[in-house]
Order: sequence, then structure tokens, then C-alpha cells
Amino acid sequence: MREIFLDENFDVDRTTEEINNIMSKWSIYLLDINGPNWVIYDYDLRVKYLFQFHVDFNDIEVRIKLEDLRLNVIHHIESLKDETSYKDNLADSNLIK
Repeated sequence: MREIFLDENFDVDRTTEEINNIMSKWSIYLLDINGPNWVIYDYDLRVKYLFQFHVDFNDIEVRIKLEDLRLNVIHHIESLKDETSYKDNLADSNLIK
């Protein structure tokens, strides 16, 4: 498993490209977006990548960047025309105060 840690200064376009490239691989099956942890699984449901966002979910600018990233990645996954899927729980109520 490869872990990638990002802070509030992450670049949406660069991170989108990195995640989209991973999601386009034939062996990748699922992206599980769960608040700050974005976990990518293969078809055997083994964790291949973990993108962990060390950000303040109360910061509106950071939340906008995360939402842009989420929409970009979901759009890409839906365009793949295969079994690749995602689960989305970005705005976990426990993270926002």
C-alpha cells in the first residue's frame, strides 16, 4: 500500500490527475471517499493507495478544493465504462463543527 499525505496547500489539478491515473489502471476497482481518507482498492479489496488529507474541514476554501477534487474524480470514474466504482462520504458531519 502506498500512502500519500496532503495538506491544505494541495493542488486540485495535480491531485486529480494523480488519482485519475490510478483509477484508470485495470487492477483498480473502488475509491472509498470517507472524510479525509480516500482509500483505493483493487478487485480483491486490498488497499492499494491511501490519500490522507490533513486539512481543517471548517476552512471553507479547503472544503471547496476538496469538493472540486471529489467531483473531478467521480466524473472520471463514471466515464471509465467499466466496473470501477466509488463510495462518497466526503462531508462527514463529525469533521465539520
